[in-house]
Amino acid sequence: MQSNNPVFRRSEEFNRGGANAYGNQTYAGNGAAYPGYGSDPSQWGVGTPGAPTTPQVTGGPMTIDSVVQKTAITLGTVIVFAFLTWVMTPDISGVVSSEDLGAITGAVMIGALGAFVLSMVNSFKRVISPALVLAFAALEGVALGGLSKLFDAQFGGGIVTQAVIGTFAAFAGTLAAYKFFNIQVGQKFRTFVVAAVFGMLALSLMEIVLGFFGSAIGLHGFGAMGLLFSVAGLVLGVFMLILDFDFVEQGVANRVPERESWRAAFAMTVSLVWIYTNLLRLLAIFSQD
Repeated sequence: MQSNNPVFRRSEEFNRGGANAYGNQTYAGNGAAYPGYGSDPSQWGVGTPGAPTTPQVTGGPMTIDSVVQKTAITLGTVIVFAFLTWVMTPDISGVVSSEDLGAITGAVMIGALGAFVLSMVNSFKRVISPALVLAFAALEGVALGGLSKLFDAQFGGGIVTQAVIGTFAAFAGTLAAYKFFNIQVGQKFRTFVVAAVFGMLALSLMEIVLGFFGSAIGLHGFGAMGLLFSVAGLVLGVFMLILDFDFVEQGVANRVPERESWRAAFAMTVSLVWIYTNLLRLLAIFSQD
């Protein structure tokens, strides 16, 4: 259930001509170095004898509306499958049997593993696949539905509702700060965020492996280490959203193909899920007596 906004580093449209991860120089000023590749993507390879042949762009350019629509569809899929998982798994509000607990835990593990695999596939595909994005969202929803039910049964107090509200508040606050403070995303910041994401994923994997041998250090627990890890994860999730907003802004300005809206939707879903899971753990830690 972790995310990985390095997905933007593999975008086909954003990697032509040796540009940076977000292609700030991809669509302008390439004519001299690459004949047939001028400032207008729709004219690449047209009217220049011997110019390289490029894929035809169909469906128009990416817009804010297309990103909003695709993101709504993707998040809607997560919510629907999370709700179905919550409803269809056994009730664990009272006396819980090992079979009931195993069913929910199994749903979480299957959903999380499947979502992680598809997140890697979507991250490194040059041409984004809407079907795979929605499949990822469905599996993520199964994992979140089971996980949320476990936290609700153990900690109660509307912890899930608080985490959902907090997640969307973090999204709105980050978007407002990005626009009002005119945050500029540089290459060093992108490199730091990508490295931090993979670093946290590596630490999480190490924690799981150590847990099998009874030597876990508490990164996923509810103690001091768990608190520190969750706070770091929450801050990193906000940084990931900043990369998402920059990707959308650059993509709209550079008129990348409309299909890249699915890449933006996938990345923002990953970021929001990342924020939600860390916020859920933080609320659980603070709710303990």
